[in-house]
Order: sequence, then structure tokens, then C-alpha cells
Amino acid sequence: MILLDTSVVSAILRRRRKGEGEQVLARKVDELLRSDEQVALPGIVLQELLSGIAERSQYEKVLTGVRESFSVVLATEGDHLKAADIVNTASAKGIAFTTPDALIAAQALNRRAALLTTDADFAKLAKLAGLKLA
Repeated sequence: MILLDTSVVSAILRRRRKGEGEQVLARKVDELLRSDEQVALPGIVLQELLSGIAERSQYEKVLTGVRESFSVVLATEGDHLKAADIVNTASAKGIAFTTPDALIAAQALNRRAALLTTDADFAKLAKLAGLKLA
């Protein structure tokens, strides 16, 4: 299983002309969707994608596109407990992570999934918690 981070999905959904990095990401996600690999979004990623879209028609367009392309993995109590553990472990080492990032990492770890992201903070989480990055 591959979970997609907000940074990846927002880059491939951008309405403006995509740069080379965004085009590479779009191709990679397209290849994953065509493969036998299960590709999904953590629920918090769906929330982050939709937050801040003021125009209702654009909100509905993004929601429909995401629902048609990806399954959504909802967090369990175990995911929230793992996320809290990640934050506490990191904090003890002087490293700060946001609650959403910790939850995304926890969902990946608990499902033995790899995370596709462009967010450099997850490289720290990979070292700290054994998170697999795609």
C-alpha cells in the first residue's frame, strides 16, 4: 500500500500550469494507479486538501476527483495513539512535528505502507520511527 501525503496530491491537482517537479509527481501517481499497488489517502489528507477552498463548485470538483481516484483510509484509535507516541518521542529528541503529519505517519506505519511525499519533515520521521518513503 502507498499512502499519499497532502504535498503530493495538492501538487498534482494544481490548476495553474504545472512545473517539471509537479509533472514528475503526476506521472508517478498515474503509474501507481495503473499498477497493482493499492494507493490511498489518509482521511486527514482529504481534509487538508479541501480546507481553504472557498468556492463551493471548486470544492465539489476536488472532492469528486479525489473520491474517483483514491480510497480514503480513516484513522483508528490505534493510529491516534501511535501519532501521540511519535510526537512525544520526537519532542524528547528536540524535534517538532505537526499533529496532522504525525497522524499521516502513524497511519502509514500501522498499515506497513509507504508514504509518497515531497515534505522533507517526513525524512526525519523515517529516521526516527522507521517510516517507509516511496
